[in-house]
Amino acid sequence: MTPLILWFRRDLRLDDNPMLAAAVETGRPLIPVFIADKSVLHLGAAARWRLGEAVAGFAKRLRSVGAPLILRRGDALAQLMALRAETGAGGIWWSRLYDPDAIARDAEIKSAFKADGLEVQSFASHTLVEPWQVATKAGGFFKVYTPFWKALDARGVASPLPAPKRLTIMQALPGSENLDQWHLGAAMNRGALILARYAQIGEEAALTRLERFLNGPIDLYREGRDFPAKEAVSGLSENLTYGEISARRIWHSALAFEASQPGHAGAVHFRKELAWRDFAHHLMFHSKHILTENWRPEWHGFAWRGDSDEAETWRRAMTGEPLVDAGLRELYVTGTMHNRVRMVVASYLTKHLLTHWKIGLDWFADCLTDWDPASNAMGWQWVAGCGPDAAPYFRIFNPATQADKFDKTKAYRHKFIAELNRKPGPEALAFFEAVPRAWGLRPDQPYPQPMIDLRDGRARALNAYQTRELQEN
Repeated sequence: MTPLILWFRRDLRLDDNPMLAAAVETGRPLIPVFIADKSVLHLGAAARWRLGEAVAGFAKRLRSVGAPLILRRGDALAQLMALRAETGAGGIWWSRLYDPDAIARDAEIKSAFKADGLEVQSFASHTLVEPWQVATKAGGFFKVYTPFWKALDARGVASPLPAPKRLTIMQALPGSENLDQWHLGAAMNRGALILARYAQIGEEAALTRLERFLNGPIDLYREGRDFPAKEAVSGLSENLTYGEISARRIWHSALAFEASQPGHAGAVHFRKELAWRDFAHHLMFHSKHILTENWRPEWHGFAWRGDSDEAETWRRAMTGEPLVDAGLRELYVTGTMHNRVRMVVASYLTKHLLTHWKIGLDWFADCLTDWDPASNAMGWQWVAGCGPDAAPYFRIFNPATQADKFDKTKAYRHKFIAELNRKPGPEALAFFEAVPRAWGLRPDQPYPQPMIDLRDGRARALNAYQTRELQEN
């Protein structure tokens, strides 16, 4: 009955939290902890701000079941060892993460605690299934999404667990740091106030978001999810990132919806998107180089362009291509970007501008509140053509035709681009409130001319790809 340290990371919820449910079953006194180690402090500006908000929301949620959240900052191993010395805890539990840095950190901590004769346990929590639980018939990992989806769907997903109503907490808890003094949103400057208007923070908000989606937008999801002006998506990626809701809870809620309306196309496609997220983690676990280099080795010799004035113009959402700029402005204002537009924005940078996908990946990592290392890397490499299950190199999204097809009324572009409106709305104006003053951008300035002719950019990209193929042959 020694106390048990529960180290929360990306599982900031009570509902369907296997670690927490198992800990409550033991009857042992619990010590809930969150540590701001380098995995937190090195996050991009928007993700670090949003994580701070998630921690604050989770602390409030824990208090509702009688438990404070102990906050510590610094090296995770050192902080956990200090907590163990302060409390006499007999063990430490956490929920698993699958990126290489987290795996290495957790292995070191596990080894150190076990060497001291202490109990260490980790739990599945962040994905539908664990990356090694779905395998090909030969026992390897999947490199193509469709067979992965079929295998996962056939395997099934464990049922979610209910939230505990009360926690048994160690009576003399150790001291806690003050979250406000961590200044996790400092790098956002004035942009934090803008993001706060659009973020839906915490477990209760996430569950409400899911319920709202199932009560309406899911009917439009299969077709409507490609139209950025339509209310056809769930918006839950933000909450999934911080574990404010579990993928299993979402999956089984969609399954229950399907049971009430058999064969509902929206619900099936919604589950496929959840499986796509798992596929990204599956690939990251089995081929960690996806985060840092071309997944396909035949692309290693391709002459990507590095950072440049053109890339900076892209970052500032001033390319002169309205759909591209609208997406990048949505990113800066809301911390997210519609998925269809993400593909167009990424294609424009990597193909029309022939710029290395890592330039875009790093910008998204700094600006996304739903940033996820696996999904971000797989998405960029998929569009660039160098990743697993990638779009073929000759698939080059044309921003103009994509806009005509998926934003025919221009509602999305007008929502985020002030210069195209006589009376711009709040989202369009918020971009100029959020950007650094040093950029010198104003809503009353003329909208820029296109920085590159789309036909010329496409021809240049195709020529570069064909040259690469000739060199390989």
